[in-house]
Amino acid sequence: MNISYNWLNEITGNDLSPDETAAALTRIGFAVEGIETHGDDTVFDVDITSNRPDCLSHLGIARELAAVTGKQVDIFEPVPEIPMPPVLAHDIVRIDDPSKCYRFTARIIRGVKVGPSPKWLVDRLEALGERSINNVADVTNYVMLELGQPMHSFDLDKLAGGRIIVRPAVQGETMVTLDEVERKFDDSMLVVCDAEKPVAIGGVMGGLETGISDSTVNVLLEVAYFRPDSVRTLSRKLGISTEASHRFERGVDIDNIVRASQRAANLICELAGGQQGEFIDIFPTPIHHSEVESANVAAAVDRLTGLKVTEGEAVRRLASLGIESREENGTRIYSSPSWRYDVSIEEDLVEEVARLTGYENIREDLPPARGAGELQSGEPQKAAIRTYLADLGYNEALSYSFIDTAWDGVFEPVPTLASTDDARPVTLRDSVIENAVRMRQTSLPGLLDAVRLNNNHQTRDVKLFEIGKGFVTQKEGELPTECEILTIVASGGEHLADKADAERPLDFFDLKGAVEAAFDAAGVDSTEYKAADVKHLRPGQAAEISIDGIRVGSLGRLAEEIGQRYKFRNPVFVGELDLSAVLAARSREATYTPIAKFPSVRRDVTFEVGTTPTVADILRVARSSDEELVESVGLVTVFEGGSLVAGSRAVTIRIEYRSSERTLAEDEVEFAHSRLLARIDSELGIRQRK
Repeated sequence: MNISYNWLNEITGNDLSPDETAAALTRIGFAVEGIETHGDDTVFDVDITSNRPDCLSHLGIARELAAVTGKQVDIFEPVPEIPMPPVLAHDIVRIDDPSKCYRFTARIIRGVKVGPSPKWLVDRLEALGERSINNVADVTNYVMLELGQPMHSFDLDKLAGGRIIVRPAVQGETMVTLDEVERKFDDSMLVVCDAEKPVAIGGVMGGLETGISDSTVNVLLEVAYFRPDSVRTLSRKLGISTEASHRFERGVDIDNIVRASQRAANLICELAGGQQGEFIDIFPTPIHHSEVESANVAAAVDRLTGLKVTEGEAVRRLASLGIESREENGTRIYSSPSWRYDVSIEEDLVEEVARLTGYENIREDLPPARGAGELQSGEPQKAAIRTYLADLGYNEALSYSFIDTAWDGVFEPVPTLASTDDARPVTLRDSVIENAVRMRQTSLPGLLDAVRLNNNHQTRDVKLFEIGKGFVTQKEGELPTECEILTIVASGGEHLADKADAERPLDFFDLKGAVEAAFDAAGVDSTEYKAADVKHLRPGQAAEISIDGIRVGSLGRLAEEIGQRYKFRNPVFVGELDLSAVLAARSREATYTPIAKFPSVRRDVTFEVGTTPTVADILRVARSSDEELVESVGLVTVFEGGSLVAGSRAVTIRIEYRSSERTLAEDEVEFAHSRLLARIDSELGIRQRK
């Protein structure tokens, strides 16, 4: 933003030199990136951050400079006037979309004589990088630079019906803009129309046909407020960026509109003649300015910045920026001015006080933090999970938090993110990657992309995991629900040391072992696996995972149709867990067990079973027995075929008996072993195969 030194001095009575003025602005957060002499004036190139649209004008910068120097801002003040009654005004101006156009004023000026601007106006515009057009157009640009309010002047006699209608465009409507380019509109775009056709793009650019020309006699001056995100979307769709859209996109001062309208009208009458006529002010959508409560803003400044200011000094500095306050029920309420949309929380007040006090005065003290350096809850378990999985040959991946809309409904999220019927994906307004406008509910698309990338580079053996966030929302506009997810993917074969080829292909149980390792690292052992139907997994090779009866995720082989979309040649096994639920589960306590002094006795038992009971059922019953001598129960093998009946399988488990007090006698082991087998027979109806 180019700012004129002479113009600032006229508004504030500033007595600082150009270099001192540049230093003062830079000190309070408006970095002057260049200084250039233009005739008898000095022009500053000031860097304006996107949260300060009020400073895209000389008035805004003057307010900031006055707050530092203690000067008063001397700016044009409008004369109170009564606009045309709404009943009559709607015959001239009508707003059909008040959700995008909050306020629209129109002022009619009759009998103007369009011609060149006086030298002082031409010089001032040229110093700031603007070219002179004619006296009417130059006034609108001048007032925009002075007050920060974009405006547009129409040739009233070229407006069909002599009226203005602000409405959504009709699909396919066209208009030639002031840059002599024909623009085509769709029904999402806001246009300013006369009784027949569009004559301007709301908040962006006017039309060529109804613009001011040498033959213009009567002018309709438009000064309005358009919703910032509407203008931003419209500007990007049409590929137009103007000085007006740049300001409207960031938010102009809705209470400054009448001042700007009257200021421009007075200058037009002064420079181009003419008489002011009707004034219309349609204001269907008021904006309520925020209020911030702070019991002691000086204490907040000290806490967050270390700067020492008194409460009275903090209040005074905020008031110098237009942030007034009042006492109420033992606390102080601060009201942000109409031009400051960025002041909404106490930290914003602290920032303003710190700016005026001077960032250079902030001491280099470390903030008090009793827990500095401590790991957050769950971090040790997550670190252990990463170590366990890395030891199993898995590489940690990091994928994007947003995914393509093509994956909508393809993958089944973890239960926490799919627990309610009204859960829906979070949609971004703008995407970094084309079509990737969904915040992910699952990390699987990102990891599967990584598997495909490795396959395309001839790496078929891939084992990856990721710890990241998933997101859903229950209501548009509310903050999304976040859930930490552990996702594991494996494909190809298992490599062993000093082996050039894969020893064997990876299968379901390799992935299950990795999941069990993650549970073991987290100190959770009350897990259950049960066959289930999962949307993105192959039927018959899918399982749900539960902790203490609560489902936390799933694992299995990727469904064929998804694998075909990725063009995978090898089976891909995937697992996804609600890591937040896993870490919140009851974890086992670490206990010390001395090395056993006495030998153990092992018994291998084979059962011939059908599809039921499952291996998990057999192990569960054996492990839950009350036999004191049973130290461990594990699976040895599952065999099918041979002499077994079709549909049957032989399941062999190993039971280890031990006493911590003595060497076991044979009859003790046999007694305990027979009791355990009897319990298995009682609960599952199976007996030892002879």
